[in-house]
Amino acid sequence: MKKSINKFILSISLIFLFTGCDDYVDYEASENYQIVADDYFKTSSDYESALVGVYDILQWTLYNFMIGEIASDNSLCGGESASDVLGLQQIDDMLHNPVNDQLSRIWQYMYEGVNRANYMIENKDVIDFPRKDEMYAEVHFLRAFFYFELVKIYGDVPLFTEGRLTAGDSGTLTRVAKSEVYSIIESDLQAAINGLPAQKSTDGRATSFTAHALLGKVYLYQDKFTEAANILEPLIGLYTLPADPSSVFLVDGENGPEAVFEIQHSKESNGWNWGWMPQSTEGNFGVIHHGIRGYNGPVYSSGWSFNVPTQDLFDAYSDGDQRKNASILDIVAWADANSAQYNEGYEHTGYFNNKYIPRAGYSKNTTELNYENNYRYLRYADVLLMAAEANNRGGISDSKAQNYLNQVRSRAFGNNSQASSSTGSTLTQEIWDERRLEFAGEGHRFFDLVRTGQAANEINGFVEGKHELFPIPQTEIDISNLTQNPGY
Repeated sequence: MKKSINKFILSISLIFLFTGCDDYVDYEASENYQIVADDYFKTSSDYESALVGVYDILQWTLYNFMIGEIASDNSLCGGESASDVLGLQQIDDMLHNPVNDQLSRIWQYMYEGVNRANYMIENKDVIDFPRKDEMYAEVHFLRAFFYFELVKIYGDVPLFTEGRLTAGDSGTLTRVAKSEVYSIIESDLQAAINGLPAQKSTDGRATSFTAHALLGKVYLYQDKFTEAANILEPLIGLYTLPADPSSVFLVDGENGPEAVFEIQHSKESNGWNWGWMPQSTEGNFGVIHHGIRGYNGPVYSSGWSFNVPTQDLFDAYSDGDQRKNASILDIVAWADANSAQYNEGYEHTGYFNNKYIPRAGYSKNTTELNYENNYRYLRYADVLLMAAEANNRGGISDSKAQNYLNQVRSRAFGNNSQASSSTGSTLTQEIWDERRLEFAGEGHRFFDLVRTGQAANEINGFVEGKHELFPIPQTEIDISNLTQNPGY
């Protein structure tokens, strides 16, 4: 049953703008009024509305996931021309620099999330109400999410946990070692594990299981293999892998048996404005980026032909692997079989991201940017492959690692014909290769290559010692004491 709560937007002037909405994924701009931030919290509903505002930032993470593919060997930027979304084109070519609109937005949005979480934390004790501790466990999960995105993209970043960052603080900012940032992330996720229930009645809300999975990933990024294996182990067997991998990415498959955490989207918002996207819509703005340019035919809808899979990725799948068609649309074969028409975009490879491609009926005609596809941030297949890697690389149990890897392969092929009996470094590489096949198009590939030391060998133009991290936005450097990442 839907609840009436409010969308929460924090501005740099510490004035809060609220607009009416349906649950936390169904925002509808119907009225605007201002409330002074320091005098806002009076009832439990005010806290719930503020929490909605922290969750809201999750819907602004389009570019976080796009750069994870475009910067890798999985896809090319595409689009209409070499200047279409120039920041993404530069990332694709490993020519990005500190003046990059997409990287600036990621920085801005993630710190917006941190600021909103910290605003709630500094006002925790204004009033008491039932289940407040559970609510604040969600806040800590979300702050961990934002800081994890920041540290994996930029490395050492400013860290503040005691209150809001204001415009006057910019000159005092310094970068904190990522090890210290990771320590706060781990602490926040432990608080979430201890304070959250195993299940929530509302889709898209964090649970203790969600926090377990994210903490496992955080440990894996730090090569803390024993810790990762231990924190992921309780999740084994709690979820299932649907037999058809393509079903997971259809709207009917959302929040299904494989879903550990999905960022919720809706097509019900009444309007959109290109200059303010993605903040002004609840829809998944990323979907139209992945669409077939000038498409006229069944099943799919037109889009902007960004993030197009490479031939190398297409060829990486073995015969019989169901994930090939689930992940990649071969538009030439599809058009021939279905009498469809389309236009070729820039860097046309003949392939499209079939997981997040516009499909007919998934958007409203009047709001074509509002696709309702959720972003699958954490899937059970990820839990299995993370646990496999942790057990293998940590020297804990290759037997367990084989078991978890083979569960993913069994779903992919519909049988056990591809079961692995490898051990040691051979098994490690198999797990890494499996991650590419399983999560193609989902934004993990670049970061997997970097954390496993494979990026220089797999990504054209990648410079060791530089491209492991993205540059701190120049606009942030100009107004602060922040230092730039090496090579930029």
